[in-house]
Amino acid sequence: MAITGLTFQKKTNKYMNQLRIYKNIDDLLNALAEAICDSAKAAIGSRGQFNFVLSGGSSPKRLYELLASEGFRNRIDWDKVYFFFGDERFVPKNDSQRNSLMAKKALFQPLNIRDSHIFVVDTSVSPEESASSYINSINAHFTNCTVKFDFILLGLGDNAHTASLFPNTSVLEDTEATIRSVFVEEVEMYRITMTAPLINQARKIAFLVFGKDKADAVSHVLDTRNDSSLQFPAKLIKADAGEIDWFLDESAMPIK
Repeated sequence: MAITGLTFQKKTNKYMNQLRIYKNIDDLLNALAEAICDSAKAAIGSRGQFNFVLSGGSSPKRLYELLASEGFRNRIDWDKVYFFFGDERFVPKNDSQRNSLMAKKALFQPLNIRDSHIFVVDTSVSPEESASSYINSINAHFTNCTVKFDFILLGLGDNAHTASLFPNTSVLEDTEATIRSVFVEEVEMYRITMTAPLINQARKIAFLVFGKDKADAVSHVLDTRNDSSLQFPAKLIKADAGEIDWFLDESAMPIK
């Protein structure tokens, strides 16, 4: 049986994980790019803008390059897209570790995105001030209404962290939909991150996960037999809208 494009659902209480399995990474990225285009078109058509939260790390770089390519760049009205970051490393603005710098090179510069449409994290102040400033700018953009991003892209670490929600960190117990600073001992660094409640308010949430090194993490997160979110933080992502899309390659989610 061909695996490319196989979709099935895994339900946890009222929440639904839509698993989309692809044979190879190219097919996976194309399908995810199509989903982003569809969401952008719907959001712009109904609300006049598309509020898109980007993921950092190495996995989404190829996706961003694909969105900026000839095949996709004209599929979205980029003048009506606003970009945010689910998390950021607390390093100087030109540090190569910054998620925003990767996105700038792979997506923003090729598409000539205006700076006013990119909400970057200010790391020139303290971590606490940085987090506060970021949520204030987000609230201002949403005119102090409930913050509902149109599409949040998430990755998954091999330790089941997502955004900067790392295992056994204090931010995992946060019940407020906001931005927090957190010192992550595992990486010896401060991070600025969206809390799980803020992520969960989004209209659409999608995980991008590929590679056999992620298979154990995927299995733990989707395991309905326990709710060990302190150990596997991505289990906290339970969309208020009721459904989360997982874009996976075969090796990250083996079919058994």
